[in-house]
Amino acid sequence: MRPGDLRTRLPLWLPAAVVLAIAAAGMIRVLAEHWREGAALLGGSLLVAAALRVMLPDDRAGLLAIRSRVIDVLCYVLLAFGTIVLALTITRGGITFT
Repeated sequence: MRPGDLRTRLPLWLPAAVVLAIAAAGMIRVLAEHWREGAALLGGSLLVAAALRVMLPDDRAGLLAIRSRVIDVLCYVLLAFGTIVLALTITRGGITFT
């Protein structure tokens, strides 16, 4: 088996499912009132989406391919950076629902 064969054997839904699984773990952490960890996981899911978008060809990227590769990766990285910076810099208390 050549290394390129693995990319063609992966289901089209798998890259998006991996990103959604990480994002779901982040949302669970947010709902458990560990919002900084959850936000960091959400940012991490966007970084994983960017990495997968770079590595996979357009026909195998599935739902991660929205626009051109450059625009997709740029948007994923900028949103990830913003989310992670926000999670790391806010130091006041947790989320409270009144």
